[in-house]
Amino acid sequence: MDSILIIETSTPAASVALVSDGGIVAEIGFVSDRRHNALLFGPLAEIMKIHGSRVFDTILVGSGPGSYSGTRVGIAAAQGAALVAGCKAVAVPSILSVPACLSGNPCLAVGDARRGSFWHSQIDRGHMINGPGLIDEIGFDAAVENSREQGMEIFCMEKIHNKSIPLQHPTASGLWMAWKTASAEIQTLLAARIPQPIYLKPPHITESRKKSIFG
Repeated sequence: MDSILIIETSTPAASVALVSDGGIVAEIGFVSDRRHNALLFGPLAEIMKIHGSRVFDTILVGSGPGSYSGTRVGIAAAQGAALVAGCKAVAVPSILSVPACLSGNPCLAVGDARRGSFWHSQIDRGHMINGPGLIDEIGFDAAVENSREQGMEIFCMEKIHNKSIPLQHPTASGLWMAWKTASAEIQTLLAARIPQPIYLKPPHITESRKKSIFG
């Protein structure tokens, strides 16, 4: 059976896991406070030791949304492991790995996008129906109230200041379940993409003030 390494670092509550023979063999969680570059490799080494000398068939990694630096570190580690193993690194949205989404019931995921903006995404049957998209605070409150009226479960993956939203953490084992229950079409689509974080805003590029010698 396939052996799969799973890395989830989109929030401070990070984890790595090993799947073999169709089930979770080991999972190690750690709290990094966004310093995944310093703390990921200890748990990762433990998983490698458990796995032994065999190579992985697939590497799964969470793509967020969440900590941009944490997600990038996870993706970089996944790509490095995939290069060594000669297999694919596949990015799966971290948002799909929390219990509310894995239940298959309609739910609303929300988060703080900083600078007065928020993000939200409606999820049903383990699929993102829309988003993640940006909204202001008025839109955020309206989306939450509307979802509550519809009886949807609402969650955030990191605490939102001054908002009473239940917290649910993405996990490596949850990421495996999201991948395992995805349709063959979705799996093929995700596997065809180059792993990268889910961007809530376009990457910011600061132009140099120095004039180019070409104009």
